[in-house]
Amino acid sequence: MRTALFALTAGGAHLALRLSGAVEGGGIIYLPERLRDSIATAHETVYFTRLADAIKMAFARYDALICVMATGIVVRMLAPYVESKLYDPAVIVFDEAGRHGISLLSGHIGGANELTRRLCAAVGADPVITTATDVTGVLAPDAMAARLALRPVPKSAIQVLNTALLEGKKLSYYIASDLPHSAFYEAQLRAEEIQARLFRGAIPPVGADEYRVVISCAEDMPKVYEPRTLYLVPRRLIAGVGCRAGVPEAKILRALTEACSMIGREPSMIDLFASTIVKRDEDGLLAAAATLGREIHFYPNEELAAMIERYGLAESDFVRQTIGVGNVSEAAALCAAGQEGGRMALGKTSFGKVTVALLWEK
Repeated sequence: MRTALFALTAGGAHLALRLSGAVEGGGIIYLPERLRDSIATAHETVYFTRLADAIKMAFARYDALICVMATGIVVRMLAPYVESKLYDPAVIVFDEAGRHGISLLSGHIGGANELTRRLCAAVGADPVITTATDVTGVLAPDAMAARLALRPVPKSAIQVLNTALLEGKKLSYYIASDLPHSAFYEAQLRAEEIQARLFRGAIPPVGADEYRVVISCAEDMPKVYEPRTLYLVPRRLIAGVGCRAGVPEAKILRALTEACSMIGREPSMIDLFASTIVKRDEDGLLAAAATLGREIHFYPNEELAAMIERYGLAESDFVRQTIGVGNVSEAAALCAAGQEGGRMALGKTSFGKVTVALLWEK
């Protein structure tokens, strides 16, 4: 998860540094220019002149924003850019004393509620979660969708089913048995004490007064949605891969296995590989993709460089000197995700001579 941490004062900056320890990869800290000489830190830090400009950029660039400042400031800054709970980044607000952490935006699908709890546990703050299903202790289907990297469709059904839950109604869960990795989804639901019904072929008709969640592929969804049915469609998992010349297939497969295990997945759940066009003839990389039965897309360095600029990706001087751009794995994964981008499940991680980034498409 690409994360930006904002603070406006010296005290806020010190809390942001503490919070960064609970963030994957540490995130990037954004501070006002006036604090440049007063905060000593080796952490990656960007200094801004206008908060409004920095927030606008970060909202489009990152998966999560952690803001150590008054909630009112954050609301006013973000208001023009809020679009949809399906795509907006998670936004969490902390008071400067670190007493409270507020899940402000994208609590379920964006992961703000879960991230708020983790950050608060790290610094001893009280998490403030206001989504009704969380407050009443019921598991919302869009929260389950976020955990399983499933896309909820249609958006309108989220509110219908969550309201039904709050009224004490039960949800029925269905899983298409011919869906790839259906056993994984069934096991994950069972862990939450949810017994799903398996079906093959056409999606069963909805019962009278039934509220249900159906996990199936996009091709199986009806042209007209039933208002009491929420469909959860698997998002593609994209693996961006960079490697040294001559790395054998076995080492690449081992790196992919380790990377996937870090997000609770198997390499077989990768849908697409992406890399730089410089590696289009790399035998080990081609063989690894073939072994897993997946396509691999190679992108020109100009397109990778555009993603590095757009998302402010960290670059390696060695990689830049070797192939012409300083970030392959994350940039290639973002290229493969297309215009809507994706949420980084695992930032670029080095496994010896192989670097992997894993990204869920939005």
